[in-house]
Amino acid sequence: MPTPSFHTTCTRNDVIAEGIHELEFAKPEGLTFEPGQFLLIDAPLIDNPEDIQPRAYSIASSPKDDHLLLVIKLLEGGRASTWVEKKLAPGDEVRLQCPFGKFMLNRETQKDYVLMCTSTGIAPFRSQLRSFLEEETTRKIDLFFGLLHERELFWKQELDAFTSQYEHFSYYLEASDPGPSWNGFTGFVQEHATEVIDDFTNKQIYLCGSPLMTKAVKQVATEQWGVPKEDVHMEGFI
Repeated sequence: MPTPSFHTTCTRNDVIAEGIHELEFAKPEGLTFEPGQFLLIDAPLIDNPEDIQPRAYSIASSPKDDHLLLVIKLLEGGRASTWVEKKLAPGDEVRLQCPFGKFMLNRETQKDYVLMCTSTGIAPFRSQLRSFLEEETTRKIDLFFGLLHERELFWKQELDAFTSQYEHFSYYLEASDPGPSWNGFTGFVQEHATEVIDDFTNKQIYLCGSPLMTKAVKQVATEQWGVPKEDVHMEGFI
């Protein structure tokens, strides 16, 4: 059965950090998805609007929200990046297909969640946190958010609000090339996890971000942290 397609309208295109755009769309009637899934959105060439190709983005909004939220990191020369940066505006109509993917949290086990991401790889985790924090009160949820530098940081206020509201949630920032005022961890997203978590035997690991990161963390998790392969889940992107 083909994945449904929808036409919707862009309601917001905001720059929320260096090279990071937050896109909001009206939620089409009949569109459903699970937290952690992604969609395909048609991205036209700026100089040839008839030349259209789909691009995949994780959905950052919760299924309970009345809108769709995406977050995009601009890539120099990228088709979708150029369109988002120079053309896409509120009121523009777009076509998308949804839902795709199986990057959903396993709720059959009682193991705690460890979420690790780089940059816009936080998108599916935002959807999951907004959906499950209120329900999943019996298990710990730790989020490790990796950045290149602090100018790429976004959604901190919302993460702080989650921390204040839910005792079972914590998050940690990691920058690989921070400035002198940085007060988070310095290095790669997995480097300081053992300073926060003593025992990984009761943890599920979820990874979203660059393939280099997801591959590296999977190796560390299975070979050093003792996490079974079936408890390491990955969603990589280029």
